[in-house]
Amino acid sequence: MATTERKTKAERREEILDAALQEFADRGYQGASTEVIARRAGISQPYVFRLFGTKKALFTAVVARCFRETLEMFQRAAEGRRGEEALDAMGNAYVQTYLTDRVRLRAQMQAYSACDDDDIREAVRQGYGDLVAYVERVSGLPTQKVSSFFATGMLLNVLASMELTGDTSEPWAERLLAGLDKAG
Repeated sequence: MATTERKTKAERREEILDAALQEFADRGYQGASTEVIARRAGISQPYVFRLFGTKKALFTAVVARCFRETLEMFQRAAEGRRGEEALDAMGNAYVQTYLTDRVRLRAQMQAYSACDDDDIREAVRQGYGDLVAYVERVSGLPTQKVSSFFATGMLLNVLASMELTGDTSEPWAERLLAGLDKAG
């Protein structure tokens, strides 16, 4: 007789967040289905609501998790570094990790898009603010450098969303990328 491993509430929660990340990336907050999320996680839809309460609470949990994972990636990349060296390490880690992961990239863009909701906007502001505070603290660089770091990241997000960060036949995208190389 086959036995199934019983999972903890925390393990199930992580599985739901994984499934929700994919669904929200694919369909955005408004278009996502908690039924599809439950099916992807291999659980019932009522269990999703038992753990998260509402679709909005699940979305904000996904948003918070994404920002936390980005912050942790920045922390690993910058470990033992300060100034420009820390900024370069964080930027390189971001490009290698997040700009190549279409699901996370799309989910991030969906989070920004859903900021017309007060609660979601607050979650995005909190997560982004934590990133800014960390980058400011670890780099110790002037505001202009930190602003440029985040502006470059947002430009790369937009270009990556259009699949224009590698070899491209779009001259305007090539010029923007070349401008980033010269500015860095």
